[in-house]
Amino acid sequence: MEKILIKDLLYGEIIMHKRKLALDIGDKIIGIAVSDPLGITAQGILSLERIGIKKDTDAIINLIKEYDCDTVVIGLPINLNGTDSVQTAKVREFRERLENKLRSNALAYVKCVWQDERFTTKIAEQTLISADVRREKRKEVIDKQAAVIILQSYLDK
Repeated sequence: MEKILIKDLLYGEIIMHKRKLALDIGDKIIGIAVSDPLGITAQGILSLERIGIKKDTDAIINLIKEYDCDTVVIGLPINLNGTDSVQTAKVREFRERLENKLRSNALAYVKCVWQDERFTTKIAEQTLISADVRREKRKEVIDKQAAVIILQSYLDK
């Protein structure tokens, strides 16, 4: 993990890391979150409407460059008993296509890692309900919130 040292007059040296990007990949929407530069917290940035795998991966590449990320954390949709779900194969294919595109864009140093995403959508929904977010608005942001939970779980390890 690349570290950047910043001198701060008040606190001394602060270690900054490259950011992490998280994806909650669905059939219609990809929820996207990014870490802060210190690698402590996750913030939702986008609910990307799916167009096609080529354009979707192009959009992810652009975000990796924009936010200067060195890791893409991908939520792995597995069943409660640990077996693959129908969505698992689609997400594995997406990761493979993204990794190929990273290599062809001189971003081979960016690694893609799995993060178990069981219960993330349910937790995201409960979080939004407790924050008093209206049902219509929840539909718009639930995937982004699930990506936040995926990334925060990864960062907390």
